[in-house]
Amino acid sequence: MNHLLSPHDWSYPVPIAYGPGRLSEIGKHCVALSMTNPLIVTDKGSRDLPFIAQTQSSLEHQGLRSHVFSNISPNPRDHEIANAKATFREGHHDGVIAMGGGSGMDGGKATCLTANNDIDLWRFNYDAPVVDISTGNAFPPLVCIPTTSGTGAETESTAMITDTQRGMKLCVWHPALKPSLALLDPKITLGLPPHLTAWTGIDALIHAIEAYCVPDFHPQCDGTALEAIKLIIRWLPIAVADSDNLEARGGMQVGSCLGGIAFLKGLGVVHAISHMVGADYDTHHGLTNAVALPAVMRFNAPMLTEKLPALTAALGLPDSEFDSFYQALCALLDELDIPRSLADLGVPLSAAPALAKKAHLDAAAATNARPASVADIERILEEAINYGR
Repeated sequence: MNHLLSPHDWSYPVPIAYGPGRLSEIGKHCVALSMTNPLIVTDKGSRDLPFIAQTQSSLEHQGLRSHVFSNISPNPRDHEIANAKATFREGHHDGVIAMGGGSGMDGGKATCLTANNDIDLWRFNYDAPVVDISTGNAFPPLVCIPTTSGTGAETESTAMITDTQRGMKLCVWHPALKPSLALLDPKITLGLPPHLTAWTGIDALIHAIEAYCVPDFHPQCDGTALEAIKLIIRWLPIAVADSDNLEARGGMQVGSCLGGIAFLKGLGVVHAISHMVGADYDTHHGLTNAVALPAVMRFNAPMLTEKLPALTAALGLPDSEFDSFYQALCALLDELDIPRSLADLGVPLSAAPALAKKAHLDAAAATNARPASVADIERILEEAINYGR
């Protein structure tokens, strides 16, 4: 039996419905969650793609109303969340379907955080004290549907939103908000262009690598991270080469989801840099991660000795030397035609000091495999800008 081509239901860490064609079930799932009029939140680029119409058709078939809010940028902004909240209230919606890549799902999750209360968005900052939510202001039910295989954002409430006043991407969340369902349908991702398949797939791989390298004891996340690496290394090149290979798309959907679960343990400086570059230069998150990866791995190398045997085994390498690990990553980036430096993405060398200061404040920097000061991050950025890999 080919497990990637058949339906499966999992309960960890939230209810997950996996399988080709399962988007057709979304109406039944929303009925089970007592929704009558969900708001579909997605990004601008996804608004007119077939899966939006398919979702609304399934909802309508179950007698549910719906509306689509798609004014979400590739790097979602705080004022867009305010507009989505207003749309939720004006339309008398009672649930959120967060649909898309990272931006669409982050936009939907941030909307869910604020929809039923008048609490400022930034009070939900991951680093701030947890906000009290009264029973009368409970979060609406949330369904997450990834349309790419990279972000892994579908099993948690965390969302990266740009604070337009500070010019920083910040993580917002609340422990009481959990997706009521994550729906993984690899058919949705068929035909995704090779470059987007590569950029989002590398994002998923970096989630798993950075999470595994966090210097903390968390066997659940570590095991999940290693399985994610194995799946992604096997299926990502195939998915890039053959956009209609459903098995490869399924492997990437599962691998991406596992990577997202793994980084509950934490991430690292790759993401800290990528968040701030994305906020300032509106770059694609997965692509920025991919370009920053080699410079960060070189910095982290002295602290990876104990991690390398399992990492290199997951990559299918014959030895556990750092050079083998590093060269394998660089070879994959080359195979996927990833630009070599942040300069290729339009980031000037003069930006390094300011980006380093902001990246050092990012929650992901605090769990990096090797402690990194502002000066350390500035040097990493200079390398990533000047020559990358």
